[in-house]
Amino acid sequence: MLRRNILAAAAVLPVAAIASRAFAQDAAAPANDAAAPAAETAPAASAAAPAMGEAEMNHAQQTSMVGALSLLQSRIALQNAENDQVKAFAQFEVTEQETIADVLMSMQNGAAEATGEVPSPADADLMALIDETGQAKLTELQGLTGAEFDSAYVAANLEGHQQLLAIQEEYLGAGTNRDHVNVTKLARGMIIEHIAHLEALQGALG
Repeated sequence: MLRRNILAAAAVLPVAAIASRAFAQDAAAPANDAAAPAAETAPAASAAAPAMGEAEMNHAQQTSMVGALSLLQSRIALQNAENDQVKAFAQFEVTEQETIADVLMSMQNGAAEATGEVPSPADADLMALIDETGQAKLTELQGLTGAEFDSAYVAANLEGHQQLLAIQEEYLGAGTNRDHVNVTKLARGMIIEHIAHLEALQGALG
């Protein structure tokens, strides 16, 4: 059986804004001047999450496009795969890609808060993210069954994960946003593991 760890990414927690306060001191009591200043003000902190730069936006868009195709392919594999290990991999891939998609969307929106729930994006929304080449690959995969489907799915996902790895490496060579870089490091580690699993599956299928 394949062993998989599901990527979990943490959203940035906002800093609560601090309200300014002023304290008046009675002028008739000079002995208390040192103990009670005339006014005290605390600076306000922004609760907004840090905005994405151009490098972060490009990375998120490219990762989302390739990830959306992998997610759609894996949903098909849950129905069409014949090999139990291929089907198990597809289930893990669905869970992972839905998590990554939710994390990237949260970071793109600059959300100040996040929840522990992971929504499942509709197929139509995922189709809108992939290009014509990806749509053609998906159509081709949908027409296959049995062992032929298993081999084609594993090969397609291996190619997709190699593309995903290149996207992560490119961003890590230029990105400076702390939270986005850290999420990308986690994603890169999982992608490398998936490539090893897919190569093992490919060898087992022959």
